[in-house]
Amino acid sequence: MKELLEVKEQVLEFVKEIGDEKSCELFGHLAQGKMLRSKLILKIAGVNEKSIKLCAVVEMIHAASLLHDDVIDDAYTRRGQPSVNAIYDNKTSIMFGDILYSKAFTELSQMDRKVAYNIANAVTLLSVGELLDVELSKSFNNSYDKYLDMIYKKTASLIEASAASAAILAGLDETKYALYGKNLGLAFQMIDDILDITQDSDTLGKPAMLDFVEGKVTIPYLLLHERIENKEELEVLYQKELSSDESSWIKNKMLETKALEDSINQAKHLGLEAITSVKDENNESLVQIMQAMIEREF
Repeated sequence: MKELLEVKEQVLEFVKEIGDEKSCELFGHLAQGKMLRSKLILKIAGVNEKSIKLCAVVEMIHAASLLHDDVIDDAYTRRGQPSVNAIYDNKTSIMFGDILYSKAFTELSQMDRKVAYNIANAVTLLSVGELLDVELSKSFNNSYDKYLDMIYKKTASLIEASAASAAILAGLDETKYALYGKNLGLAFQMIDDILDITQDSDTLGKPAMLDFVEGKVTIPYLLLHERIENKEELEVLYQKELSSDESSWIKNKMLETKALEDSINQAKHLGLEAITSVKDENNESLVQIMQAMIEREF
């Protein structure tokens, strides 16, 4: 998309405006993602100066959250390449994240008041979601509600706010698009959690089944734990380097109990609910974005 190049150029321009050579250097090491939030904003609000600037702000916020995330998770790769904390150090990564957050809020302060509130509130939720993620990793979480609350705050809240804000810019029904964005975010995170189990390490760009080793009890593990008789068999593998036999046992049990199948179905249900919420908006692009996410090979 040519429009995404415009967003990248706007982000770079914002970083240059900071007037700090080190920030520009660090920016060059950020791994490029799929820019889901920007695609969503542009499909709803169209391509114009306001929507491009909103995309740039959201991309800076998302990048800042990932810089902090990599430090929290002791992660040294991001999208298959060395992370900023791996190339430099944790302090540099945290401070650069703070710089991006601060610049994003500076630009946000110049935007429509309702848009600024939506995005700023989502950043608060995102930060709480990060904290919840850390707290939930301290012991085996068997609560689906806690998992759902965490992924809503950590991932879906900013996507929800992006969609709602784009609708405000375009003079559309904010509520419909907020629901679409929320469900897109929830489905996105659930699918990411599922792919951690179903895909191999080469495809993922990180070790397969790493989530469970790092203390993340995601939806397939929650459903498996709920359905197996001897729950301790799964609990003893939590936060443990898994052997190939142990990994195979988990995958086989997920197939036997339909934990994996039902996880996929829950993500698809959220996707279909999102499509229904905007069915009268004559925006086929949003249908396509969601279908591409949920109608795929797992």
